[in-house]
Order: sequence, then structure tokens, then C-alpha cells
Amino acid sequence: MAKIFTVKQNDYDQNSINSAVKKIFSYFGGIERYVKKGDDVLLKANMLSANEIAERVTTDPSVVRAVAIEVINAGGKPAICDSPGLDKFSSVAKKSGLAAVAEELKIPCEELTAPAELPNSKTAMFRKIEVSKKALDADVIINLPKMKTHGQMVLTLGVKNIFGAVVAQRKAEWHYKVGLRRDMFASLLIDIYMGIKPSFTILDGVWGMEGRGPANGTPRNFSLLAGAENSLTLDFHVCRLLGLPLEEFPLWQAAKLKNLPETEISDDELAGDFSHPFKFENADIPKFSSLRVMPKFPLIEPLLTSKPVQDLKKCIQCLRCVEICHARAMKINKNGVKLDFDYKKCIRCYCCHEFCPKDAIDFKDGLILKVLKFLGR
Repeated sequence: MAKIFTVKQNDYDQNSINSAVKKIFSYFGGIERYVKKGDDVLLKANMLSANEIAERVTTDPSVVRAVAIEVINAGGKPAICDSPGLDKFSSVAKKSGLAAVAEELKIPCEELTAPAELPNSKTAMFRKIEVSKKALDADVIINLPKMKTHGQMVLTLGVKNIFGAVVAQRKAEWHYKVGLRRDMFASLLIDIYMGIKPSFTILDGVWGMEGRGPANGTPRNFSLLAGAENSLTLDFHVCRLLGLPLEEFPLWQAAKLKNLPETEISDDELAGDFSHPFKFENADIPKFSSLRVMPKFPLIEPLLTSKPVQDLKKCIQCLRCVEICHARAMKINKNGVKLDFDYKKCIRCYCCHEFCPKDAIDFKDGLILKVLKFLGR
């Protein structure tokens, strides 16, 4: 049996999605392998922000609904959960269509709250991590990520979705603690994933996002649903499907440094409608800054990384970027229109870009990074 099962699914027709989800679980022996009667099952959707369904920022409600029904049929008690970084949970739940699913099925749709200390895995780099107690108390977690690009981490798939178990603004605190080191942030993501260890992951890539993800990119119909018991393995195979070499994926680099066996993947691990050597054509994968795997050199730093800049034509002065910036690296200037950036404080986490509702944060490459990109054409 392969480790990942894929289904070609062109749209979100509910009956068709129901069949596809059932097919994925059946390949691994059925939902009953993971959910027993009476189990509290946390459905960890991607509920990043309050966006309309058609913007493809959040996990599609049809996928969440299909999984919830499978859980109910197995005798489990599902709850749709996440912890948005900025927008109110109620607004995200409503706009994403997930509140309506919960109401229809008479199941909870709850914000992940109440931080509690995460048990350390053997390979953990970070010794004290707090996540929602609801995630720790759940009998079963089914991970339901959205297939998207990501400004800082290149791709956000199964492992990155579990970062949502970190409560609200504590996400920004972690960005600040880790700083520019994408390799360290990737290691943090793995530590959280290994501590929570969801029982199963179903990736919603029917419609995903490319370009300036995870919120301001371009929706694309990838027609992919993928299921796996191991989110790391799933992420690495999807990375290859998108045409990104594993060596350029921060998550794979961090897993390699931890000597995790999931980094050794083979073509026969992928089964179903998408198999090796299939690749999506011309996937727009972001390359906003260098991969920081070296010590910090203040004089060279500006030349190696991309810095955020304001697009005045798009900006509506909502100040969400200022609010989300834990490094306090930006403020509105006296005229109340233009943002002033303090690039000495900026940690290049790109949260300002991620949470901007109008895609009004652009990027300007440092000189060395410009040269490297030019030579890599």
C-alpha cells in the first residue's frame, strides 16, 4: 500500500466530494481505523482569515462537510476548529461557509483557545511550545489543509496547517522569536506537528492558490484531493507534484536536519489518479527571499532578503499590517497615508503581506538576492 492516495476531483459538487473522501478513507482501511464510537474528533480546517469561499483561502466547506459526515457515520463527534491569526473567529467561520456546515450537521464550530504546553517529541528543537488545550484533549485530529503557496515558507500544506493550533496572536510571537531563520521556523512547524500528530490528513487542492499566497495569491484549479496518515510525506510529494525541488522546500530541509525518515521518499509511495512523473505545469511558486540557513550578518542581511514595501495604489489604510506586526517594524506616518518601515526591526516574516486584505504589501529584493535570481533564470 502506498503512503499517499490521490483523487482527481475537478469541482466541489457535494455528492462527488463525498465519494472522493470516502474513496480516500477506504484506501487506508476506512474511517473506522481512525475514529471509534464516542471519539471527540477535531477537524482542523484552514480558517486563515475572513475571505469568501471563491477566494480559495480556506478549506472548502464541501470537503469539511464530507469528512464530518464520515466521522458521524463512524460514531464519532466532530468539531470544526481553528484559530485565525487576526480576524474574529465568528467572521471567518461565516465567510468560509464552515459555520453553515456546522449548523446544518448540528456540530460545533469552535475557536481553538486556552493555551497549554505541548509534549516534546524526541527530535524537538523548541522545548516549550503552547497550543490549544482543545487540540491536546481531542481523541482524534483530522487535518484538513488548503493547498497554497506561502510567502515565507514557500508552500503551506499539511504540516503548516497544524500551526493553527497555536492560539491567536501567539503565532505572531513565534514569528518574532524565530526571526529571519526560515529553517528554524520550519523546525518549529515540525515540532508542533510531531507533538500533536494528527491521525489523518486530507489536502484540499481541488482549487488551491499559487503566486502570492497564502491569502493574496491567484486561485488555481489543481483538481487534487490527497489523503495520508503522515502529513510530512504528503507535503513532500505534493511539493514534487508542483515542480519544486525538495532541496528548495524549507520544511524538507528542516526534516533532513532532524534525520527524519520521511525525507527519503520513493515514487511508489504515491497512488491514485496522480502518480510519478506527473507534475503540474508552470506552478507559480514564490521566491520572496533567500533561505536563511546561515548565521545572522547585519551588514549583509539587507542584500540577501526581500523587504516589504507599501503599494499606495492598493492600500486602504486599514492598518491590519501594523496591528499584526509583532516586531513593531511599521507605523503610519503623520500624513495618515504612507507606511514607514523600520527594516532594522523587520524580521521578514511577511505577516503584513499575509494579512493584507488588498494585497497592498509588495516586495523589494536586496541586491545580492536580485543577482542570484537573475543568475538562476
